[in-house]
Amino acid sequence: MKEYKLQGLSCANCAAEMESEIKKLDHGEGSQLKFGSSKLMVDEDVDLERVRQILKSDGASLVEEEGHEHHHHDHSHGPNMKLLVIFSGLIFGLTFFVESMVPGFVIILMYVVAMAISGYQTFIKGAKNLVRLKFNIDTLMTIALVGAVAIGEWREATMVAILFGLNEYLEGLGMEKARHSMEKLLKVAPKQATLLSEDGTEAVVPIESLEKGDIVLVKAGEKIPSDGIVMEGFSSVNEAAITGESLPVEKAPGETLYGGSINNEGLIKVKISKAYQDSSLAKILHLVEEAQDRKTPTELFINRFAKYYTPLIMVISGLVMVAPPLLTSAAWGASFYQGLAVLIVGCPCALILSSPIAIIAGITKNARNGILIKGGVFLEQLGKIESIAFDKTGTLTKGEPTVQEVKVYREDFYKIAGSIEKSSSHPIAKAVMKDVETKQQTLVEPTVVNAIPGKGIEAEIGEHEYYIGSEQTITHLTLPETQQKDIDALKEEGYTLVIVSSDEELLGVFGIADEIREESAGLMQSLHQAGIQQTIMLTGDHKKTAHKVADKIGVTNVYADLLPDQKVDQVKALSRNTKLAMVGDGINDAPALATADLGIAMGKGTDSAIETADIVLMQDHLGKLPSAVKIAKQVNRVVKLNISLALGLKLFALFLTIPGWLTLWVAILSDMGATILVTLISLTILWQKSEVHSHTTKEEAEVQPSA
Repeated sequence: MKEYKLQGLSCANCAAEMESEIKKLDHGEGSQLKFGSSKLMVDEDVDLERVRQILKSDGASLVEEEGHEHHHHDHSHGPNMKLLVIFSGLIFGLTFFVESMVPGFVIILMYVVAMAISGYQTFIKGAKNLVRLKFNIDTLMTIALVGAVAIGEWREATMVAILFGLNEYLEGLGMEKARHSMEKLLKVAPKQATLLSEDGTEAVVPIESLEKGDIVLVKAGEKIPSDGIVMEGFSSVNEAAITGESLPVEKAPGETLYGGSINNEGLIKVKISKAYQDSSLAKILHLVEEAQDRKTPTELFINRFAKYYTPLIMVISGLVMVAPPLLTSAAWGASFYQGLAVLIVGCPCALILSSPIAIIAGITKNARNGILIKGGVFLEQLGKIESIAFDKTGTLTKGEPTVQEVKVYREDFYKIAGSIEKSSSHPIAKAVMKDVETKQQTLVEPTVVNAIPGKGIEAEIGEHEYYIGSEQTITHLTLPETQQKDIDALKEEGYTLVIVSSDEELLGVFGIADEIREESAGLMQSLHQAGIQQTIMLTGDHKKTAHKVADKIGVTNVYADLLPDQKVDQVKALSRNTKLAMVGDGINDAPALATADLGIAMGKGTDSAIETADIVLMQDHLGKLPSAVKIAKQVNRVVKLNISLALGLKLFALFLTIPGWLTLWVAILSDMGATILVTLISLTILWQKSEVHSHTTKEEAEVQPSA
């Protein structure tokens, strides 16, 4: 399949019809016309000339690219349509001034010219549709224009043509605004890199040619071309394109880099770890681009509804034309005029635009914040979520044990603990060593070190035996009441105990726990304020530890002592009674993420997270989750409001037919008003500033991330 960029694509309904026509061509079965991203996917063997003709029938065309970038903003007949509408409007306005000065046929001629300038494209398309018995907005407008002219309503027919042309232009302009916002986001991808060859020579190459293992030089201010590792040099890097975080991250040799992030200062030598097409940024941009064109249930319903809506309007229009004269004494001319107005009111453009602009705006705004939503369907789902379940370890906590409390009974406690644990790679031993290092102790080398299975370690230092580990290492001691109380209190607090003792006495105790993330406490409050009813913690830890964490961060429900399969069962049980999202790290929580109504992963660019979840938080924290929920709920509110306005204004106009007050002017204004309102309301999602949440530092608040 080959991909082409399109221009002049403004009508979702027309796009669907063109896609249907292209699919009828030889080799066209798998073709896709993506209205959201304004792209066409076709088989390489398809007849491109026929494709161009189909696109041209609706004012769209392929953007021809010849090795360099073109940037087009030709929304539905673009600037040309704008000029045509202005010119025809001026001619129409002139008729009011010269009406009394020239013969009637001159005024009619001016009306015809004004109509032709702004409405000729609609008329040609509508006439072709009538021949093929295809009924859409162009067909409705063509019938209305011909009918109005037939009964001598020249002025109103001209006004309908001008306002419809203006409506088409504004509709295209609104869609293009949303697309432009997405294109701006996609521009973060670097275009070229400075490749360093084995003999030390430098060459500027396209990023697509980079391979794993290549060495590149990145100067200050340049973008890192692909995921890699720092080989030489120190710098601070702006990772906003990936994580949405505005504060720079310090990088030293051996540390990982994300393609698309910006080297702020200094020269760094980078070893490419992934070809660009496999990099985190490439995957993110590809998924964001795909997300625009995944239709939500609401969009699918609107499209199905619009398919039957237009023929229904034509039937209603016909009844309005013939029923009153046949059943009452109403005049045929007046009824025919009312029927024409009904045709114009029946335009489904505003209804079809109710959802796509809002969806694209919501996905784009979240992507700027480092929140990757894989499609409109997931954005809509996020807006309906009532409860969020969190895996504890690595999500609400940092996933790293740290010493939280210490009881010291002998002054050489830290020295003995550090001397025994310094060679261990166990996470708890590392936590002990991190605490010992703050005390600046002089450590010694044990002469003997033996592991005691299920208990801890036995070591010989000098002429004495020492033990470090669980309570099982002190069964040989009779502890004073105060020491036993300390141990019981630490256990009650939910700490994992690391006890240091000798053959004769207790030296001290470390109380170790997984450190709670700084943003977790404020996060729960923000989520509840955003409309989430329940926040739930799922963990394999024992109840005391789980409840201790839960009390500190403020979750509403806790389920502890869960094995991985029990976690999945719990998610299934919760999903029966509430719309549930599951938040995890995207690797060991994959089954639970897949089971929930919505899977949200904390990935910071990891492949597994991007592939597993429906939504990926590219930061290494949950601080922007409340913002994502608020944006999703706002999008859902906007879509509902848009549908209500689109249908409400049309129903109001249709009711005006009962007393006979519906004119062509009112009909086209109600249609245009609905389209403009729907477009502007949808774009407010992009215009509103993001809130700064509790975890965000003052500096981050001042420097908003932008992609």
